[in-house]
Amino acid sequence: MPDRKSGQILDRFEQEIGAFEPQARAVDVGTVIEVGDGVASISGLSNVMYNEMLKFSSGVRGIALSLEHDAVKAVILGDYARIAEGDAVFGTGFVASAPVGKGLLGRVVDALGRPLDGKGPVRRRGYSYVEQAAPSITARDAVSTPLHTGILAIDAMVPIGRGQRELIIGDRQTGKTALAVDTILSQREADVVCVYVAIGQKLSSVAQVVQTLEEHAAMDYTIVVVAAASDPAALQYIAPYAGCAMAEHFMEKGQHSLVIYDDLTKHAWAYRQLSLLLRRPPGREAYPGDIFYLHSRLLERAGQLSAELGGGSLTALPIIETQLGDISAYVPTNVISITDGQVYLEADLFHSGIRPALNVGLSVSRVGGAAQTKAMRQVAGRMRLDLAQYRELAAFAQFGSDLDVSTQAMLDRGRRTTEILKQSPYAPRPLEEQVMSIYLVTRGYLDDVPLERIKECETAFHRYAERTHPGVGQSIAREKQLSPDAEAQLKAAIKEFKERVWPALGRSEGISVA
Repeated sequence: MPDRKSGQILDRFEQEIGAFEPQARAVDVGTVIEVGDGVASISGLSNVMYNEMLKFSSGVRGIALSLEHDAVKAVILGDYARIAEGDAVFGTGFVASAPVGKGLLGRVVDALGRPLDGKGPVRRRGYSYVEQAAPSITARDAVSTPLHTGILAIDAMVPIGRGQRELIIGDRQTGKTALAVDTILSQREADVVCVYVAIGQKLSSVAQVVQTLEEHAAMDYTIVVVAAASDPAALQYIAPYAGCAMAEHFMEKGQHSLVIYDDLTKHAWAYRQLSLLLRRPPGREAYPGDIFYLHSRLLERAGQLSAELGGGSLTALPIIETQLGDISAYVPTNVISITDGQVYLEADLFHSGIRPALNVGLSVSRVGGAAQTKAMRQVAGRMRLDLAQYRELAAFAQFGSDLDVSTQAMLDRGRRTTEILKQSPYAPRPLEEQVMSIYLVTRGYLDDVPLERIKECETAFHRYAERTHPGVGQSIAREKQLSPDAEAQLKAAIKEFKERVWPALGRSEGISVA
């Protein structure tokens, strides 16, 4: 005879069995009919969505990119050699998404959010679609807050604002990545979350960037998304959209974010490869017809949200690599027409020692002074126009020897301005230091200093001003303008430096004080 306790257990089991209701779940299953070169043709997936994540029986994942009447073509996000004809394919019902949240800060991940840095699993807050509609016009505010890059030539002549899309363009090995990394380093005190997306880069190059960010304690507010040259073209294609989704999360929370796409030339190559494998009709330079839409739907997601939506911003710095300085090629002209300006780095300037190699004639910011601090507008003024005229004048002056006094003065001032704008990589400069440097050269205080000693004089003055007149820099940093009192103190500091410090350093030339 069963005891009372056993009877109670049996009764509970009978109740649970009676309450059980089987739940059937429909799963969309297909079969691989052809696979090769990173693309699989699948039959049977009748309910699949565009951009839906697919799971192959081998565990490899893919994305449905071409929905045809008799088959679905998917790009494979992994080793396509593990997939064979006849393998089962399962629809997940989820559109391609990327993990988002503060848990990604300081991490190096791939385009699907999987960790690559060996620091364990990524702590995510949730997922966000890699492809999303850009904010509408009514959801945006005008770009009016400066994004300090720490690069004197950029902040003075081609200012970038929060929410802007500024293209960095130039030949290979002209300092494009260094300029972008400097911008990240400058955000340490600005409370801006940075996302660096490496597309088609060598892993050794990406490792150097990560090392630089770690050395300057910039990984604390940076996410690095990597789709290396050795990765499948599908991962290179999706990487910038995933990086944008990660940055968008912070914008939607009312924060400020910066995303760098390095570079979109290789992104276009990856998409061209996928399109040709998907049998889409080729157009100019074998690119598909929607190559413009490829980048426009990515870059249009950047912007400054209105106060009603939190006031967050997403700034985009896409990078494009040109061939022999040809900015009129197909992809460069496409991206130039999408962005709000471009920073053009010229190979000839770079090789002549002018770094950053900014070509002021071809570089422009369509936001202009609206995204520049008042202090910088006060001292920079016509600096960009004067420097562009100097470059043109210098090209003609080398053919003639008889120059009038005004032409010689313009050439002399242009040489000194060029020296002041030179800057070492990974050494961003604060606003107050930039303003004082430009004030020195534009007001003629460096006209009597030998050209080869300009940087020495500038460095010595900054040390002297910081030690004896710290209020000048503090005032500029706090008020973002050069007030009459601060300007008077700055003039006094320059005069004292000329009379006391410069001669003591053995510089008999001195500094003229107008």
